[in-house]
Amino acid sequence: MRYIARSLFARTALTLALAFIVFQAATFWVVYRTLIVPVAERSADDLAGLIVLSAQTWVELPPETRAAFESELARRHGLRLTTIDVGATAKAPRFAFRTQIEAALSRRVGHAIALRGVPGSTAAWLAIPVGGHDLRVGFFPDRYAVKPPLAAIAVVAVGAFLSLLTALFLVRRITVPLARAAQAASQVGAGELPDPLPETGPAELAELARRFNTMAAEVRELLDNRTTLLAGISHDLRTPMTRLQLNLEMLRDAPAPARIDRAVADLADMNRLITGYLALARTTQPEAKGRFDLAGLLEEVAADAGLPWAGAAPCEVEAGRLAVRRIVSNLVQNAQRYGGPSVELAIECADSAARVIVRDAGAGIPDDQLEKVFRPFYRLETSRSQATGGTGLGLAIVRQLAETNGWKVGLKNRATGGLEAVLEIPR
Repeated sequence: MRYIARSLFARTALTLALAFIVFQAATFWVVYRTLIVPVAERSADDLAGLIVLSAQTWVELPPETRAAFESELARRHGLRLTTIDVGATAKAPRFAFRTQIEAALSRRVGHAIALRGVPGSTAAWLAIPVGGHDLRVGFFPDRYAVKPPLAAIAVVAVGAFLSLLTALFLVRRITVPLARAAQAASQVGAGELPDPLPETGPAELAELARRFNTMAAEVRELLDNRTTLLAGISHDLRTPMTRLQLNLEMLRDAPAPARIDRAVADLADMNRLITGYLALARTTQPEAKGRFDLAGLLEEVAADAGLPWAGAAPCEVEAGRLAVRRIVSNLVQNAQRYGGPSVELAIECADSAARVIVRDAGAGIPDDQLEKVFRPFYRLETSRSQATGGTGLGLAIVRQLAETNGWKVGLKNRATGGLEAVLEIPR
């Protein structure tokens, strides 16, 4: 119960409901003071004028016509005129705006008038001394009493009820998606991949769901990469460690320079593997952006890799220089390793984006595996030998660096043979 009272749904619904009720009450008070009370006072004054005028008319009429006048007055206006004492000694029945009627009668008559009642009757009576007669005037409050308070109360009640329903509806539309997001967040925190949140409803909630779904997929991909990374480490390090241990055991009995060289080579392989794993792990954070000439950077990469470079017009971009250099270097090394010696490095500089292109003349990659080669440890050559290929992390690092920094990288087979790798950097 305490959780429900502290929930956003309950608090927001209660706040809206109270606000609507206060608004309804304030509206009723304004209508009551500016409309109902003036109308009631006017009605009370009209009734008092009718009573006084009827009494004065009765006095001025001949005695033989007074009975007919009394009958017509009762039929048309519900007023009773008589000189007989009707026994109105009790308090008059309570009805709305009785005070206003007594005040109007007092003003008309010239002295205080208090309405009285007859036991067992619903009529209200008053005595008016006029023309030497003590006239008793009676009327039924149900005919003259105004009943707007009941109508106003009904309006306030219905308004409050509708306001509460509206508040509950609006708050539910907001809190239900938030509750789903909270539950999905707890699943993500537990390492699970929740079902995608519905990207519907108001624009803000739909955008929240869209961004959460993207975040959940990225977290899941990060966890998968971590698992794959740890599995790759345990798998790839086992072979050189086993060879190293074997060489060390054999060195006990027969020391030989060749075995020492093999042990050193195994250590170099392990160091290369660990360096690759650490490089992949560091690609999860974007590099700070800076403005530099992309054509000049490609000239440096081409010189380091021994590639011909015909030069290009300056092409300034705002990006992480080290990340760009690393991606291009990995693409060039990959092309040189698998695409043969004929590797070409080019640049296309447009207003919207700059494109770095690495072309080779190798055998290419089957179309159904152009995306798979970006997975960590995925290799078309399955021997995992350092002599025939790397660890399968080069293109994985390229893709991870590109996505982390908001760039695009892709592969496609060339019509003339070979592979073309393209890095696209928005300008």
